[in-house]
Amino acid sequence: MRAVIQRVSEASCKVDGEITGQIGPGLLVLLGIEEADTDEDLQWLAQKIVAMRIFGDENGLMNKALADVDGNILLISQFTLFAQTKKGNRPSFIRAAKPDKAIPMYEQMIKALSMLTGKTVATGIFGADMKVSLLNDGPVTIMMNTKDRDNY
Repeated sequence: MRAVIQRVSEASCKVDGEITGQIGPGLLVLLGIEEADTDEDLQWLAQKIVAMRIFGDENGLMNKALADVDGNILLISQFTLFAQTKKGNRPSFIRAAKPDKAIPMYEQMIKALSMLTGKTVATGIFGADMKVSLLNDGPVTIMMNTKDRDNY
């Protein structure tokens, strides 16, 4: 799994002009799922997202986690995080999981994050043409890849 985690003041997702998910302060998480991903990858990433101390404390240092600031999560599925651009100019997405694997894992991530935060996780719609808006706070943007855990 790959995730792009952005600390936001606010974020929202629209599909066909309708808001599907919206949050105030918290995290916008763009999530890519590949065929090789396992439940272990999912659980590790969910724990890291929720526990990551990337919110400012009273001294302006990044020492607070999501729960410490009563933040929320907007989770967006994004297969393009597995784009391969080595050959030619048109990206290949062959490593991205097909919907029969990706949808259940995306739904499982929603449940895992909800359980860990004790809050409803705002979402987009899997496979839809989504319009995501955000006000990046900081900016703070962190990329994670479960297949490269030792570097995170």
